[in-house]
Amino acid sequence: MPALILLLSWWLLNIIGCQKTESGPIYQGRVEIIGICDNYTLSVLNGGLDTTQVAASWTDPTTNITYTNAFGLNNSCEFPDALRVGDTFSYRIVSNRNSNCVQCLAYYPIPPKTLTIQVVQP
Repeated sequence: MPALILLLSWWLLNIIGCQKTESGPIYQGRVEIIGICDNYTLSVLNGGLDTTQVAASWTDPTTNITYTNAFGLNNSCEFPDALRVGDTFSYRIVSNRNSNCVQCLAYYPIPPKTLTIQVVQP
């Protein structure tokens, strides 16, 4: 019986405690906007990202500021809270994940192109 409890505990810790790490090219980005309810706008700084995955030029209708190579964030609950507007970071594009992320329904405009990313170095 103790072996079963130990095995079950190990299994649960692996399921709960592991964060999947993806592989793939690493890009450089910058936080441009942190809107209400985690509506993030990010931009690509370098790294050879396929430009069809981002908006080459996008103007925030609220501020009339134009951003280049901008995209919205699909997985805002996984984005580090420590990153602020103007901060740069490294990331990779990952497949869409099923996330138990609860977001409010308030809206702030984001670019029409969105990506799911994994920050690898804030």
